[in-house]
This record gives sequence, structure tokens and C-alpha cells, in this order.
Amino acid sequence: MTYTLITANRNYSSWSLRPWVLMKALDIPFADEIIYFEEENYERFRAFAPNGQVPCLKDGDRTVWDSLAIAEYLAERHPGCWPEEDATRAWARCAAAEMHGGFAPLRNICPMNVGVRARLHEITLPLQRNIDRIGELFAEGLDRFGGPWLAGERFTIVDAFYAPVAYRVRCFDLNIGAAGQGWVERIIAYPAMQEWERQALAEPQREVGHEEEIAAVAAVAADYRAG
Repeated sequence: MTYTLITANRNYSSWSLRPWVLMKALDIPFADEIIYFEEENYERFRAFAPNGQVPCLKDGDRTVWDSLAIAEYLAERHPGCWPEEDATRAWARCAAAEMHGGFAPLRNICPMNVGVRARLHEITLPLQRNIDRIGELFAEGLDRFGGPWLAGERFTIVDAFYAPVAYRVRCFDLNIGAAGQGWVERIIAYPAMQEWERQALAEPQREVGHEEEIAAVAAVAADYRAG
């Protein structure tokens, strides 16, 4: 079985990070293909993904797109993607789905930027509600299932789906509470995340739209990227 996972810029692409870190954490072998963002991505990305977006998983002549679909596809073929116990797995699925379909203010106001540290101009009420909910959810998972990961002893899909949040929390210094901050520090230190971050800091590519997004909402205090 040979997979190819197509992703985009390590610095910006939160959707790409999810299946990438999951496959790395679970030692699922794959060919790693990066296609960088440009001003117009849709037609270029349509060459490999029917929705014109990343990530996209190729399994022989089969194409699997969307990060949640990729995660579920892998879970059908590889043990350990979801927690084994029914109640734990149900919670983890709900939490992952909530991240996949929700938290629009967090996504829109706090774009993922691995190499930057910034101070938000304003924390709106919808954003604060997202921050509070994430802190609540992390604390619940860690307390209920005993940690160190959100659904217990092993890194699973739910951790992968919140991995980009860890970079957002660090970038914008968001207060998600002590329990949540502990998870953020733990996942950022995780070997697969460190590998992703090294690549993010080393890549010279800058995408204007993503850079403008962060400049519109925050004052950049530090930039650790090469070049």
C-alpha cells in the first residue's frame, strides 16, 4: 500500500497539517508532495483534487479529498486512528467534527502562521467564545480520559485535528487555560510537529493573501522564518 499525501505550505496550511501529522504519528508510510499556494490555486489544485483544495490523499488510482474524509479513510485501514473504547471514540469524533465544521471566528481572525508571533488588535466576542470553548473542550478531554492526549494515552485523530490550533494559540498568545496550554506545549514539542515546524521556518515561499490576513488583524512582534 503506497499513499501520496499532497499538501501546501507548512507555514500556512492548517488543513494540510491534520492528515500529515496523523500519518507521521501513527507511522503510516506515505510519499510527501508539497504544492505551494499561489495567488490563484483553484485550477492548479483541480489537477489532483476535485474540490481544488489541499490536502488530498492518493491511494493508487483512488483519490480521497478533505481532511476529515482522509482521516476516516485511514481509520478504516489502520488501527489506532480513533480511540478503541466506544464512549471515548464518540467524544473524540464529536470534538474532531466540531473543529472541522466550526470555530469560524478563530479561523478567520487567527490564521495559522507557524513562524510568526503577533498581538491581536482586538478579541471580538465571537472569537472569545471560540477561545473559551476550546479551553473547555481540552480540559474536558484531558480530565475525562486521563491524558496526556485529548482522548487518552495515545495520539489520535482528535489531536491531529486540533494541532493547527496549537500554532494559533502560540502565535496570538491566546488564553485557553492551564490544562489547554499544557496540551499545546505537549503537541508542539511532539516530534512530528517539530518536523513540520522546521520545514515551515525553512521554506522561503510567502503567499500574499495569507500575509495580508495576519497583518489586517494583528501587529507582528516576531518572525522566525528564514529570509
